[in-house]
Amino acid sequence: MKVIPRAARVYIGCALLGAGACALPALRPGAATPWSTVALLAALYALCELPARCRLLGRALGGSVPMGTGSFFPVLLAAALLLPPSAAALTALPGSLLARVDEPPAAPRRAWRAAATALAVWAAAHTAGALGSAEALGHGPDVPDFPYALLPAGAAALTFCLVLTALDGGIRAAADGLPPRAAWRGLLGRALAPHTVHGLAGLMMAVLWRSTHGPVSALFVLLPMYISCWVFAQYHRERAAHQATIRALVQAVDIKDRYTRGHSERVGHASVLIARELGMPEDRLDVVRFAGILHDVGKLGVPTRVLRKDGPLTPEERRIIELHPEYGHEMVRGIGFLGDARAAILHHHERMDGSGYPYGLHGDEIPEFARVVAVADAFDAMTSTRSYSRARPVPTAVAELERCAGTHFDPRMVAALVSALDRHGWQPAVTADTAEDPAPSAEHVPPPREPLPAQPKEHA
Repeated sequence: MKVIPRAARVYIGCALLGAGACALPALRPGAATPWSTVALLAALYALCELPARCRLLGRALGGSVPMGTGSFFPVLLAAALLLPPSAAALTALPGSLLARVDEPPAAPRRAWRAAATALAVWAAAHTAGALGSAEALGHGPDVPDFPYALLPAGAAALTFCLVLTALDGGIRAAADGLPPRAAWRGLLGRALAPHTVHGLAGLMMAVLWRSTHGPVSALFVLLPMYISCWVFAQYHRERAAHQATIRALVQAVDIKDRYTRGHSERVGHASVLIARELGMPEDRLDVVRFAGILHDVGKLGVPTRVLRKDGPLTPEERRIIELHPEYGHEMVRGIGFLGDARAAILHHHERMDGSGYPYGLHGDEIPEFARVVAVADAFDAMTSTRSYSRARPVPTAVAELERCAGTHFDPRMVAALVSALDRHGWQPAVTADTAEDPAPSAEHVPPPREPLPAQPKEHA
């Protein structure tokens, strides 16, 4: 269990005292607190948080129940527009205390969340009240004062955002020991747009709540937001699973073939540079990146003794290595999200003149992504220092690619890479540990595992 630093405990304690002081006036006798509205909004907020803690419901929905209080801030912002500040602060407490916590210790984290949210709602309600939100919303048959009602709602959402980010930066500084500038960096920028949307949804909830249709009609605002959050959570869950799959496969290849460690990620990066230069749409960039990262996954099917052999490869061993595109294609055939990347994995060693493998395709018969990856693969192989070869300078590697354009490589892809390098540059990297033997002798240098343009027939 992570131990909370003393400074963070003091900070949380001060926040709890402040939240208690803000909510206390609503509990005093004669405060005229509208308890029915407080209870309904607090129950609604808590109800929105409960599914994330319910494992049975999470499994029924595929594990993609929306988590985190941010999805349901419209309820709190509606409370800031409908209730006095002290009463609005109370609506945040049940949901914040019930919210799911993924990291221990849970109790202090929930207490901090409840205190910070209550303080933010209290401040937002004060801001909205100062700008006449009660009159602007109308009541019953009274028509809301639009567009003026946008002013108190927008100001309340901005205040809510500012208070929350200020408090969150403070707890980061206290708990993680970050300097203040680093603790607050980026928090406001990331939170401002979502809180603006939450403020508009909260305004719609408040208007409907005060209308002749009553509180039930306000649910029609929250329900679409909850569904959209569920879809968003599902998308991120699937994307995280995709990334984990890719990462596991790449790590397995790096462990097995130590000579090309880090090569896969750089080929993926170079492939995206080429694809962007060609003007490919954004939805295809992820696919070409996956193709570049996984182009050598078939090496998992090649015997380790062959991959790590010190010395020249025999013709039989070379034929074994040349099977790795087919092995890779078989391995990823059932991974649906890879799409066209699977064809690139199979054909990235084909050549424009038909002399490549595994099928000897030529010209436009070679899939476009495979032609992209072929150039990125050869470029990184030439510009990376490995145990068995020194890196070539980038201009030398580019000259080799241009010399082989039209025979080995698609000239469009080569031109796109050259243009991208002019724009962004390239940082070569060491892909194997050469500290023990920085200059290996020629007789112990294993042959390259990638097809170098200058030696088209001799290496796999």
